[in-house]
Amino acid sequence: MLTSLQNPLVKQIRQIHQSKGRREQQLFLVEGTHLLEEACKRNYPLITVCCTPEWQEKHKFLCELISQKAQRIELVSARIIQSLATTVNPDGIVAIAPQQQTNFMKITTLGVALDKIQDPGNLGTIIRTAVATNIDGLFVSRDSVDLYHPKVVRASAGEWFNLQKAISEDLKDKVLQLQSKGLQVLATVPSSTINYWEIDLRKPTLIVVGNEGSGVSTDLINLADYSVKIPLSNGVESLNVAISTAIILYEVQRQRQN
Repeated sequence: MLTSLQNPLVKQIRQIHQSKGRREQQLFLVEGTHLLEEACKRNYPLITVCCTPEWQEKHKFLCELISQKAQRIELVSARIIQSLATTVNPDGIVAIAPQQQTNFMKITTLGVALDKIQDPGNLGTIIRTAVATNIDGLFVSRDSVDLYHPKVVRASAGEWFNLQKAISEDLKDKVLQLQSKGLQVLATVPSSTINYWEIDLRKPTLIVVGNEGSGVSTDLINLADYSVKIPLSNGVESLNVAISTAIILYEVQRQRQN
């Protein structure tokens, strides 16, 4: 059983806590029983899985499933798991998995583009909502929070593995590509005079959502077919970006079910 904090594997996994380590190794963390279950359901490749003997004893079926999918399994002490995890109270299992970019994502009915999103909790929640509302796929700009950030993966509640998603090196170009293929582009702009429900969202649509503080970039607003707002009362200036995205995605569902 692995017990030393100086073990090369422990050092490697701890490097993945940081964006630089994830980028250099092209790996990311999968922490906790639920996320490992979801990864296995989607046959997502696992490289190394570290778990405590107690976890192994408690989750025999899942452990057997993981052993068929992972390249390597290591039994480790609770102290090591505490060191490998980014959560305060890890439940006994941590894995590393390869980053997989979606080279070709077919968005024909509904997509989301995220411009300079910074909060990992927001991105994870948007991913979770995107799966719940059955979108085709999601793009994040290169200057957004890391798609593979541990908090993003955790905040998605496992739905991270169930959505087509990609980092866009040039979000403006990607929006133009989808627009040329017939998708109407909606940008969320608080100063707009058009309410989000006034647009025909039964048409193929790309929703562009912006940074928590500054909103959607001006060049993306200028590209959009429509700028829409979510009306606010009682002096409230803005909504959380994940909530705003959810409101519009569920309006799409409402319109398309009628």
